[in-house]
Amino acid sequence: MSPISANDLHELFIQKGQLTQEEAFSWFDQLEPVEMERLWGNWRGSELTSGHPMDGLLGLTGWYGKEFQDAETVHPLIFEKKNGRRFTADPGFIPLSLPFQLIPQRIVRPLFALVSPFIRTRSSKARLRMIEYRGRISASMVYDQKAIIDHFRRIDEDTLLGVMDFKNQQELGYFFILRRVTS
Repeated sequence: MSPISANDLHELFIQKGQLTQEEAFSWFDQLEPVEMERLWGNWRGSELTSGHPMDGLLGLTGWYGKEFQDAETVHPLIFEKKNGRRFTADPGFIPLSLPFQLIPQRIVRPLFALVSPFIRTRSSKARLRMIEYRGRISASMVYDQKAIIDHFRRIDEDTLLGVMDFKNQQELGYFFILRRVTS
């Protein structure tokens, strides 16, 4: 059986709305690396459902995306409230070890709205580095307070595929897509 091309995997994701972990990693591995300077600006994020325990969580909380000002100034979590206003959050205050799949989805957004005033920040909470991951060197975002690195590959000039690499969980990736905000 021949490997599925990156374009076929992209189309498969568009059709199904999800990929398996194996399909998502295969797609990621086929994409070209990205240089840090290509990331400067604002990016709108969306989750790529792939069987990770956190699938759906960011969408439920109103995750908007990321902002890369320079290599040392990165806002890894930007959220959008129902009224359209955005704020940056401090990932250090978000307990990623909770069993999110056990929390009823209907209470995630209201619960997040209650805690959001306490996790807001104006400070950068990550930085960019060129890091080798899965055999290729590409721009990667290193969280200041979490044992997580987001690795990026280029789908096209304005679209990236990202994967959160959790320390001690390398067999699972939390995949997402970033699209450059041009306006």
